[in-house]
Amino acid sequence: MTDAACLPEPPYYAVVFANRRTPVDDAGYGAMADRMAELAAEQPGYLGIDTVRGPDGFGITVSYWRTEDDIRAWHHNAEHRVAQAQGRARWYANFQLHICKVERAYGFPGA
Repeated sequence: MTDAACLPEPPYYAVVFANRRTPVDDAGYGAMADRMAELAAEQPGYLGIDTVRGPDGFGITVSYWRTEDDIRAWHHNAEHRVAQAQGRARWYANFQLHICKVERAYGFPGA
């Protein structure tokens, strides 16, 4: 289990990717997901990521970005575009994407 992403003070943006996986090619999906997380972390404006997936295939990934322009640039990244096409064709039964401006955030650091 990992902790939530450590983020700066708002404002910033969150891209919420809610999806249901198909049972197709778990190994290929895992490798691509790992590569996309690595590639996203190299992009200007990237702040962090939180991701979870249930045993029923439903998952939510939230990536955090400094600006909407940073999100657009990530969306249009050539390698990311290939992953998006493969996701639609093979790995996702359905998905929804929500882009939100985070204006306030707080938490409990725990032990």
